[in-house]
Amino acid sequence: MEKLLPSEVQEKLSSVPDWRLTDEKWIERKYRFRDYLKGIEFVNLAANLSEQVNHHPFISIDYKVVTLRISSWNARGLTALDFELALKYDEFYLQTKS
Repeated sequence: MEKLLPSEVQEKLSSVPDWRLTDEKWIERKYRFRDYLKGIEFVNLAANLSEQVNHHPFISIDYKVVTLRISSWNARGLTALDFELALKYDEFYLQTKS
């Protein structure tokens, strides 16, 4: 995958409003859950998808808050795939948060 230009990154960020750009090469989002096990359920969904597409985010679990941070190592920055996965992770969140 091709690394996105800064203008393309800014455009893609508008499609994932709860994600933020960090260090010019990562996107990151914190997800809050009502209980610990809902967060773990979410992490399992995200991890399984990530394994299927062989593109893995950094995942941090802090009790009821799960943070995902993603970038494309081979491209040395953000690609379209990072934003596609962000959208899928957001869908998983909607499925598991209640």
